[in-house]
Order: sequence, then C-alpha cells, then structure tokens
Amino acid sequence: MTSADLRARYRRIVTFFGILIAGFIYWELLLPKLGLSRLSDRTRDERNRQAAVRFRKLAISMGGLMIKVGQFLSARLDILPADITDELSGLQDKVPPAEFAAIRDRAEADLGRPLSEAFASFEATPLAAASLGQTHRAVLRASDAAETGFASVVVKVQRPAIEKIVEVDLSALRKVGGWLARYKPVADRADVPALVEEFATTSGEEIDYLAEARNAAHFREAFADDEGVRVPEVAWEHSSLRVLTLEDVTAIRIGDHDAITAAGIDLAAVADKLVETYLQQIFNDGVFHADPHPGNLFVLPLESPGDFRLTFVDFGMVGRLPDGLRSGLRETLIAIGTQDAPRLVKAFGSLGVLLPTADTTLLELASAQVFDRFGGMAMSDLRNISHEDMMNFGLQFRDLMVSMPFQLPENLLLLGRSLAILSGMCTSLNPDFNLWSALTPYATRLITEETGDGFDWQNLVSGGTRVLSSLTALPARANRILTTVERGDLMIKTPMLDLRVRQLNQTLSRMTTAVVFAGLIVAGALLYASEPVLAKVLLAASLVPLLAGIFGGRGHGPR
Repeated sequence: MTSADLRARYRRIVTFFGILIAGFIYWELLLPKLGLSRLSDRTRDERNRQAAVRFRKLAISMGGLMIKVGQFLSARLDILPADITDELSGLQDKVPPAEFAAIRDRAEADLGRPLSEAFASFEATPLAAASLGQTHRAVLRASDAAETGFASVVVKVQRPAIEKIVEVDLSALRKVGGWLARYKPVADRADVPALVEEFATTSGEEIDYLAEARNAAHFREAFADDEGVRVPEVAWEHSSLRVLTLEDVTAIRIGDHDAITAAGIDLAAVADKLVETYLQQIFNDGVFHADPHPGNLFVLPLESPGDFRLTFVDFGMVGRLPDGLRSGLRETLIAIGTQDAPRLVKAFGSLGVLLPTADTTLLELASAQVFDRFGGMAMSDLRNISHEDMMNFGLQFRDLMVSMPFQLPENLLLLGRSLAILSGMCTSLNPDFNLWSALTPYATRLITEETGDGFDWQNLVSGGTRVLSSLTALPARANRILTTVERGDLMIKTPMLDLRVRQLNQTLSRMTTAVVFAGLIVAGALLYASEPVLAKVLLAASLVPLLAGIFGGRGHGPR
C-alpha cells in the first residue's frame, strides 16, 4: 500500500465521521433550538439506524481496524442508542483473503525459512480471512510432531502492511476523538480520547501474535484440570510476532445446533457449560476470552454418549480484571443472585459505573422493581413481556431512563461486550435459558465463601436479611425524619413535576425565539422592495434571536 493510498484512507475515515458529526449537530442541536424538537425526535431512530448502516458498509469495504471499531461500538450500550448498537452487533470480521504469495512471503520472512521447510504441508486456500490476518491449515514435519505431540495445526499470518494500516486508522480515530471531546454532552458521558487509547491498546495486542500465544498458554493452564474444556497448544518453534501456529482443535461450531444435536449432545448442557467457564474466568482467574463469537467456539463430542468438550480458539482479544474490579463484580453477582437492590446499587458504585449525578435512591427503587417484576424469568419469558408492562415501567422511572446515570469504565468494556455475545449464544442454544438460575448457585457459593461455612445462605439473604436490616434501621430513620421536620428542612422531591416545568419553560422560550425570528424575517422580506435599507437592518437583526435560539439556554436542559 502506497503513501498516497494511506493518506486517502485517512481522509476517507475523517470525512465520514466529520459528516456524521455535522448531521448530529444539525438534527440534535440546531433544530431543537429553533423549536423543531418533534421533527428531530420523530426521525431519530431511523437516522441512527441509517448512520449505523453507512458505517457498516464503510467498515466492510475498508477492512483494517474499521470492522474492529464497529464491534467495539456495538458494545457501547451506555453511550450509544440501541438503534446503532443493534445494527452493528452482527458485524462479522470477514473480508476477502489476501493473495497467498503475499502471505507466504510474510510468513517465510518472519519464520526465517521457507514454508516447505517449516511444514510437511501448508494449504494455500485460507481456512478463514479477517481484517488483520488469515488462517491456513498445515501439518508439522514428523520430527516436530513427535516433539510437540500433535501434527495438525492452524497457522495465522498477518496481512501485508497491516501495521501501517492500523497506524493510519488510529491516527484518524484520534482526530475524531479530539472533536468529540470538545462537545460537552458527549464529554459528560464518556472520555472519548481515553476510549480511543483503550481501543489502540487492544488493537496493538491483537497484532502481537506472541502475546496471543502467551494468552493461549494461560488459558490452557487455567483449564488443565477441567475435562470439559479444551484449549489448543502453541507450537512455539513455528510462532513469531506475525505468525502464530496452534494445535488444530476445530470440531463442531457452537452455532451448528443441528450437528450438535445429531452428535447426541444436549444444547442446554452446552449453554450451561459455557456460562460456567465464563464465571470461572471472570471471578476466579480475572482473565477472560473477550471474543466469544460462534467462530471461536467449538463442541467436541466424546466417546461417552452426551459428553463433550467446549473448545476455545483465537486468544488475540483477552480481558483482564484487577482484584478491586473483580471484587466489585463479585458483589454485583451476589446482589443479582440474591435480588438485593441496595447491595446492587452499592456494587455499581464500587465498580465506577455510576455518574456523579446518579439518583441512587431512584435507582435502588427501580432495581427492586426489576427484581420483583422480572426476577426468575427465563430469556424466552423476558422477550414475551407485554408492551404495556414495559411502558408502565418506563413511565414509572422516566426520569431515571432519560438521564441514564451510567458510564462504562474502559476496563469493563470488553467484559460488557463478551457478556452480551455470551447471552445471545446461550439463548440461541437454549430458548429457556434462565440467567437467574445460572447465577444464583454461583452467588450462593460466593456468599458461603464470605461466611466461611457451608450453610445455605440463599433463602436467608434473599428474604430474611432485608427484613431484619429494615427493622434494625427503622428507629434511626424515624429519628432522622423527626429531626429534619423540627428544623424545617423537610423537602419533598417531585422529579416528574420538575421535569414538566423545565420542559414547559424551554418550550415557551423556544416559541418566543421562533416568533421573533420569523417576524423579523417576514418584515424584512416585505419591505425589501420599498425600503431596502430598513429591510436589511431587519434581516440582520433576525440573526440575534436565531443565535440566541441556537446557543442560548445551554445548561438549562433536564437535569
């Protein structure tokens, strides 16, 4: 790829996002300031979807990091509308393969010897082709196979010039991130430059195949004692920075439900095993496979009927959870498993996912309502919840849902994306997959570990503890309320009423601005023929209410 090609690539990326941001400013800032909020609101969902469609086409046509960017954005449920994340969620990293001659030259240069010397055979047709590299089946020479204990391998080779492409893509993304960082509503929701750097770090790890080899070795060791999980072994003598050779462990793809069933394996058991392995990765090891899409998971039938091994491949994207973060996640799991709303909100705080402006009281109430209304439901039941029930819940907690007081720290991004993919796969394997049933035993085990005995705390924690804590706290709460009343400091919050008043004030202000603007424009147009000087003055004066409508009232939106 020439320098001119790289410059054109940079311009194409920056131009695409520049047009996208300009459209957002027009629809979401300019029109509402002119009193045209309804037009903006009415077209928002379709505009978001069309923007995601355009980016999806761009990513597929350009390859490089753009497909990774789409997958990255699809996990940003905390800052992006569902119309965008849903459209991007199915973006697969599949691109046309590179010419085999270029792949062969790169592999031989990195390994320091011809492929004919390194392998007994090497298939020219790739097994799969992705944006950063592609894989080929091969067979080790007899002497190497005797040493490693396996002969069939899968060799992943980086695409030619991918380092330069990644560098250009990251440079363009940093430019766009700098633009977005200047826009306060975006800056309040996310540190975009930090997200870009997090993405850059992840991308750098993905093109370091020695790092991926070490990740594979870690997972192999972590699951060494689990007969139900298989991880490929690394052929170290045939691996380098740009070439990775792993034991060939391909079997039935986890998405091929018919083949799994034909092998006598229960799909629901596969879903349960998948969840079990991720709970171990997240809460025990603190290191998890961060790209669990169907192409990276296989099911290997064993000799005993119904028995199988869950097989993981592709360890380029791995998430790591520090001890403090893992502790917060354990608290979250216990709170969900025991349906303890106060504990859940406290866990959110320890994880750093709550914005400083979050109304924790309202959030606690909403969490309790979710547990009471939806707790214990299978995924199939959740999908069949009536529209009326969801509308009632949304109306009850409208303030909370409008403000969305959540942010996703960078170190939770990969975890959120992984769990979203995992949930979809488990539901696909088993439509009656019940998240509560899967989490509750593990939460109970964590509570038992906390107490140091084998008592079954599940029923006690989920019921009796809440009653006891409420009764214990009642005298202190009553005393605080009485003291507040005596001081005359008792305040009653009416968030819905406050919201309506603010919205009414904004509407009146915009109507006034629009009327003055329209009046000056019309008067100037009528007088232009007979009184051109006065008409020009009126037309110029119309800029005042226009600018006031666009830039005025900042900071007076719903809080």
